Amino acid sequence: MSGIAAKLQHNREKSHGIGSHSHAVKYLNQDFETLRASCLERGQLFEDDCFEPLPSSLGYNELGPNSYKVRGITWKRPRELCSNPSFIVENATRTDICQGALGDCWLLAAIASLTLNKQVLSRVVPHDQSFDENYAGIFHFEFWQFGEWVDVVVDDRLPTRDGELLFVHSAEGSEFWSALLEKAYAKINGCYEALSGGTTTEGFEDFTGGIAERHDLSNADPHLFKIIRKALDRGSLLGCSIDITSSADSEAVTYRKLVKGHAYSVTGAEQVEFRGGMVQLIRIRNPWGQVEWNGAWSDNSSEWRHVSDDERARLTNRSEDGEFWMSFSDFLREYSRLEICNLTPDALTGDEYKKWAEIEFEDTWRRGVSAGGCRNYPNSFWMNPQFVIKLDEVDDDPDDGEEGCTFIVGLMQKNRRRMRKMGQDMETIGFAIYELPEEYSGKRQVHLKRNFFLSNRSAARSETFINLREVCNHFCLPPGEYLIVPSTFEPDKNADFYIRVFSEKQADFQEIDDPVDCHVEQIDIDEDDISDRFKRLFGKLAGHDVEISAFELQRILNRVVMKRNDIKTSGFSLSTCRNMVNLLDKDGSGKLGLVEFKILWTKIEKFLDMYKERDADQSGCMSASEMRMAVEAAGFSLNNPLHQIIVARYTEPNLTIDFDNFVCSLIRLESLFNTFKTLDKNESGTIKLGFMEWLNLSML
Repeated sequence: MSGIAAKLQHNREKSHGIGSHSHAVKYLNQDFETLRASCLERGQLFEDDCFEPLPSSLGYNELGPNSYKVRGITWKRPRELCSNPSFIVENATRTDICQGALGDCWLLAAIASLTLNKQVLSRVVPHDQSFDENYAGIFHFEFWQFGEWVDVVVDDRLPTRDGELLFVHSAEGSEFWSALLEKAYAKINGCYEALSGGTTTEGFEDFTGGIAERHDLSNADPHLFKIIRKALDRGSLLGCSIDITSSADSEAVTYRKLVKGHAYSVTGAEQVEFRGGMVQLIRIRNPWGQVEWNGAWSDNSSEWRHVSDDERARLTNRSEDGEFWMSFSDFLREYSRLEICNLTPDALTGDEYKKWAEIEFEDTWRRGVSAGGCRNYPNSFWMNPQFVIKLDEVDDDPDDGEEGCTFIVGLMQKNRRRMRKMGQDMETIGFAIYELPEEYSGKRQVHLKRNFFLSNRSAARSETFINLREVCNHFCLPPGEYLIVPSTFEPDKNADFYIRVFSEKQADFQEIDDPVDCHVEQIDIDEDDISDRFKRLFGKLAGHDVEISAFELQRILNRVVMKRNDIKTSGFSLSTCRNMVNLLDKDGSGKLGLVEFKILWTKIEKFLDMYKERDADQSGCMSASEMRMAVEAAGFSLNNPLHQIIVARYTEPNLTIDFDNFVCSLIRLESLFNTFKTLDKNESGTIKLGFMEWLNLSML
């Protein structure tokens, strides 16, 4: 229950703007200003008890406590490593980032790109901190994490060996911002070793809050040039690289002066008139500031002589500055991949950029409830969370004359790096997109079931299912309503995810789910309707007080169900029997009279028929997915979170539900609905409870 309460609290804080671009969450409730002020007042340097200088902060396997790789490591503050340390020397540049003994080059490439955008850099690396003014051994950095900005505090004790920093360091030996940034990122991910292996796009996103897409240039989207131009118009960060086939290739320079395995930035895309036709050009920047492309359209190439003077003056800059033009066709041939990080609207200030519209949701896949696996599993695929996007407005510049709506879908699994210590890693994830038929248009309180997916093909889908943190794809579809179904590849994989859509025009994006409602048929029985035979049976069972207590009810029911071999049950618990009495006890005696017992008996007979009918394989017990349909048949409409609670509370470890738990869940649901309805006098959908009232109801 505490987990549910924490989730509710998180949602409330988010609705009040906590975690937004302007109001970061304090990671582990550590407030930088308060902690620094306290240290200055006490005249002590900050020591972070949430990320201590211990082997566990380094890693769990290759950098684990017993690994030879951690021998001789000591944690030292910058003032112990040099006489005059600096946080940032002049401006942060790519030379501030040199790789150490950790396989996080993906992160370094992202940090290097960060230095090219000062506005984004100042967000991640607040510059109002130094080793001089108000120095207290404490620093802080801000990262985007699954939909919210998080402020992470660290002390400046860094892992060293033989007096040298072990991991990221600056070429300028007295500069420490990049090493401290890496430490803060390691802290939020659990340890340094959790940072081994990744993609530059992951770093891009955590430093910007943007959504990153990857394009394989050997199989490029036919509209890629246009995608690039739109991205540049929206202030996106674009990086490209040439794959290496061996370690010897790394940083190798081709005869055309391009560097393999090296991160370049794309800074421009233009079309120019050339010899009576139009040529598409791409402008690229080498962060080294030198070593430039020497092929067609390079600074001194002959092609520029056949371009108008105005165009040539506007586009060319004949200097060895690391920036150069090349034709788009050469770009596709020479480079291997392109990564585009599209920024959120609040990350861009000023009016020089167009802005994406952004919508996001957090949700979960849970065994037996909402982890249905991919379309290869038709019996459970429908159980996955479902989202509808309504695309009304078409793009201003349609492709090939066809009107369409451009949008990007990003599906990200949460906190998986942090879980590596526990032996868990990335799940294989993806999504499918379906066009919604007219009969579902505008409907948001309906979770589409198995038959819909058996009779409808997908209109689009993620390029692949893959075990990366995020799957992201670019789409252009005709106006209409579309269903997006995110999933793991296999069913019954527990994971939290975050899904968002960036659209060129405003679009309506909502999670859809069944409404929460109860339309259980009330059983109305009068004493005159009860047969003499049942009355005689009740008289025998009830004893001298002519009422049946929860203890007596337990003995009666267990005597009956234990004789049956067509259902599996471990017998009714006393708690379940008390719930039954509580549901039907009209006079507050804590016992059931004749009519109340007859109503209960009728209910149990109905539940038994329902249970056997839904037990498709006649195993004697019900699967979690069968349970979901049985709950509906019993007269309840529940959403995914409520089904999740039922599975967590009433299923066995193998996700089966026996008869007594089935009955208990339905009785409990009916009792809760009845209680709320009784207290909701004006049918407003809300009730107000005092503390004692809430406790009394909860204890029932």
